[in-house]
Amino acid sequence: MDTQFETLEFQAEARQLLQLMVHSIYSNKDIFLRELISNASDALDKLRLEAFRDKDLEVETEDLHIDLEIDAEQRTLTVRDNGIGMSRDEVVTLIGTIAKSGTAELLRKLKEAKDSEASQELIGQFGVGFYSSFMVADTVTLLTRKAGESQATRWESSGEGTYTVETVADAPQGTAVTLHLKPEDTDDQLFDYTNTQKVMGIVQRYSDFITWPIRMEVERPDGEGGTKRELETVNSMKALWARPKDEASEEEYKEFYKHISHDWTDPLETIQLRAEGTFEYQALLFIPAHAPLDLFMRERKRGVQLYVKRVFIMDDCEALVPEYLRFVKGVVDAQDLSLNVSREILQQDRQIQLIRRRLVKKVLSTVKTMMTEDPDRYRTFWKEFGAAVKEGLVGDPDNQETILDIASFASTHDAERQTTLREYIERMKEGQEHIYYLTGASRSAIENSPHMEAFTAKGYEVLILADPIDEMWVESVPGFDGKQFQSIAKGQVDLDGEEENSESERDQRQQDFADLLSWMSDTLQDTVKEVRLSARLTTSPACIVGDAHDVTPTLEKMYRAMGQEMPQIKRILEVNPEHPLVAGLRKAHAERADDASLAETAELLYGMALLAEGGELSDPPRFTRLLADRLANSL
Repeated sequence: MDTQFETLEFQAEARQLLQLMVHSIYSNKDIFLRELISNASDALDKLRLEAFRDKDLEVETEDLHIDLEIDAEQRTLTVRDNGIGMSRDEVVTLIGTIAKSGTAELLRKLKEAKDSEASQELIGQFGVGFYSSFMVADTVTLLTRKAGESQATRWESSGEGTYTVETVADAPQGTAVTLHLKPEDTDDQLFDYTNTQKVMGIVQRYSDFITWPIRMEVERPDGEGGTKRELETVNSMKALWARPKDEASEEEYKEFYKHISHDWTDPLETIQLRAEGTFEYQALLFIPAHAPLDLFMRERKRGVQLYVKRVFIMDDCEALVPEYLRFVKGVVDAQDLSLNVSREILQQDRQIQLIRRRLVKKVLSTVKTMMTEDPDRYRTFWKEFGAAVKEGLVGDPDNQETILDIASFASTHDAERQTTLREYIERMKEGQEHIYYLTGASRSAIENSPHMEAFTAKGYEVLILADPIDEMWVESVPGFDGKQFQSIAKGQVDLDGEEENSESERDQRQQDFADLLSWMSDTLQDTVKEVRLSARLTTSPACIVGDAHDVTPTLEKMYRAMGQEMPQIKRILEVNPEHPLVAGLRKAHAERADDASLAETAELLYGMALLAEGGELSDPPRFTRLLADRLANSL
């Protein structure tokens, strides 16, 4: 038999996180036991499911349970399960590295965190599970044998950067994690975890709802004045989602959320559903208080846990939760599904589709209630998850109106607080027909855009849309509550209402500039579709706008980045007839139309407009050279 013994190094990021745990960055060290019990519970779930799927797997599933074993003399605490177990390769992969996206981002944020409380919050968002053992143990030993295999693996580390892995012959199926406990230090919130009552208290507080029996030896009176030790189940094993809401405490819901999400912070909102009739199911869902670090990463997992008649079927059931609600955690327990169900079957299952629709509506209505009854919590929700929820405007047309109703947007009305669309409509000027918006890379870039000048001068509110998804949804959503969305960087804008801007004056001005506009259109024909006078500029000489149905430059870039071929889209250059540069160019063109330098001035005018909106010059060196020559001639 291969008894290979190796000493290996932790992955660099895992090593850094280990050091954080060893040095007790998190003050509530009791939660290490919750994390280990949660892992053991997952292993038992997976074994029962695997045994159901693989009838040839020779495993015992009659008495699946978790044992807690205390040895006060040796100062050890062991968490043992008879679940799925791990192979040697899985031990190295799952324990020696952190196979969870967002680790590097977590470490970067931890370095930026100014105090330990901020660090604890970040650790809580990440959830480090097994690694929390090193808060209370000098050394951790793990012995595991995968169901169906004959050889076992022993893993051991003191959390100092290396670990040993050894193949062993004799071990029961499942996993046992033995903690060689640090000395008690109550000043550092490090308690005596060989104390039976302390351990029982932690289990009953954090893991009472675990659906598998958690057993440990407990001292009881023997009836003759002495004591005896008996093996007892110390958790109630009641499925929390199956209990009426008034029979479960807020604390129990919080701990259940932490169990299924591996988050260390309380949820922002708890949602309970129960459906009876044609098909039955119960659901217990949670909205986290913080966005996970991998919310916008491709490799992230999403979905809720699926049970059938309280039998665990799968983690991360994507069929139950749409992509834009990927942050929702929880459990759905269906009564009428087959236990032998795959992800592929779930995608087509009518019951699953009906459950999914109901879950989505319930989550969105909960956010709506939060918005009206608890605005502070709603603002927290939208700050953390708003960018993800807005993806539903593109991907979920059935709930588009509902999502718009719960959405908030930055606007020019208030630099600090976002606005809802209903609030925007209530503030609209008399006669205003559109909800005006502008997309861009950041609030400051949008606020300083030339397109905003006339709107700011005339007091029109403009939505400031700076999330990448905003470029997508505004193209696919026609309007809200009877009002159409209108980009202020597209199409014609006519905000004139004053007498001095009468139709006859506008016609005269158009006539005065007709020759210049025609000449500039010809001169810049390779880059622009048209040159026209602008009604949206007050201080800038020019800006670039698109036709009403043109794709925006940012969206064009996004499509190209995704490998989609895009034809060149020429846009429109609008010039400000009141600006000295434009008025001077008109005068110079009237006097010396053949002057070659005027074409360079027109090119510079276009380049400045492109830069002002955050665009990219096609030939930056040429633009710089022309600008330098002009500046030199002006001295």
